[in-house]
Amino acid sequence: FANYEKIVDTAKYLKSYIVTFKYAFMTVPLKLLFALFIAYLLNFKIKGINLFRTAYYIPSILGGSVAIAVLWQFLFQNEGLVNTIIGLFGVKPVNWLGSPDYALFVICLLRVWQFGSAMVIFLAALKGVPQDLYEAASIDGAGAFQKFLYVTLPGLKNVIKYVVMITMIQAMKLFTQPYVMTQGGPQNSTRTLVYYIYEQGFQSRNFGYACSVATVFFVIVVTMSLMLKRVIKAD
Repeated sequence: FANYEKIVDTAKYLKSYIVTFKYAFMTVPLKLLFALFIAYLLNFKIKGINLFRTAYYIPSILGGSVAIAVLWQFLFQNEGLVNTIIGLFGVKPVNWLGSPDYALFVICLLRVWQFGSAMVIFLAALKGVPQDLYEAASIDGAGAFQKFLYVTLPGLKNVIKYVVMITMIQAMKLFTQPYVMTQGGPQNSTRTLVYYIYEQGFQSRNFGYACSVATVFFVIVVTMSLMLKRVIKAD
């Protein structure tokens, strides 16, 4: 019980919650938008379309691997490729991973880049939207945007809810990227809750406190999952 009391009074614990939710609410909408947009484009019958589908899906296969985190760290380091490219346009180098203003943004960008799994789900769902609805909309004079708004989106409503749920849960358990790229810094700006649990349990050897934090985190994730599940079932 003392460990649970300590949770409320720990600034790093509260900060890790803020970082975790900030990361989730930044990445989930952007990832879904990119996945849906690319899936919609790849749904057209174009020559060589399978090559593009494979190319967009490959980053998702790599998942949250250490190798990808190291590669991303190399790209965004002070003398990395990103600063080299923006330097060609006269922009001064940016301390991407050493600045509290940019570090979490870089990690979010990595997660958004891996939108392949959501894209495949949307692509499969798009195949299930009846073509008769598109034909009827064309007869009524609907344009491409109107078809997407009034035919495609309603047909994907349940799938969108499902993807939101799984993407949100995945975002809540972020660990590998902050551990490899920033070690929770700078100034705790990338110390997520899972990283904080690891830090307390395996680095500081506060196993009892780490278990208490993990228990509270488990309850929160389960509660969020049940709420999202109820939303999915709602009409």
